[in-house]
Amino acid sequence: MADLLSHLLAAYALFTVASWRIDWLDRQWVVVGMGGAAIPDLVKVGIVLDSDTVETVLGVPFSYSPLSKLGGVLLVAGLISLAFQSRYWRRVYPLVVCGGLSSLLGDGLRAYADGRASAWLYPFTNWRPPTPSLYVSSDPRALVVALVFAAVVLVLDRRVVDA
Repeated sequence: MADLLSHLLAAYALFTVASWRIDWLDRQWVVVGMGGAAIPDLVKVGIVLDSDTVETVLGVPFSYSPLSKLGGVLLVAGLISLAFQSRYWRRVYPLVVCGGLSSLLGDGLRAYADGRASAWLYPFTNWRPPTPSLYVSSDPRALVVALVFAAVVLVLDRRVVDA
């Protein structure tokens, strides 16, 4: 869960900073972008709902794994966009995709045993980029860094920008 919270806090900070320059990007749209940061973590639904069960219900092969890749982010972002009125689709889709990309980039900084990140560019390529191995998902320091970063942005947004 710390990984998901870290992704949401990082997306909050990034979108809030972007809102300082983009007039239409107010707090409600920042939250929409933050939703995109949760998409790659949808694979954790597999803890509660087994993929074999979903496969049986749908009648087709199913795996949660592609949700944590670029293709999954693009697909789920499209589905999320459909929940909005069509006049907002051009705004919602890029925000949700950017949120998902911020999460994927954060995951790309994690430590992997072989020094290469997961193939998060799937289905476009199976290439696994090298990773700087900055942290592991269970490391509470990553969450602390995200909390401090988001808190600094929050204070700046409320005290300096809104003033």
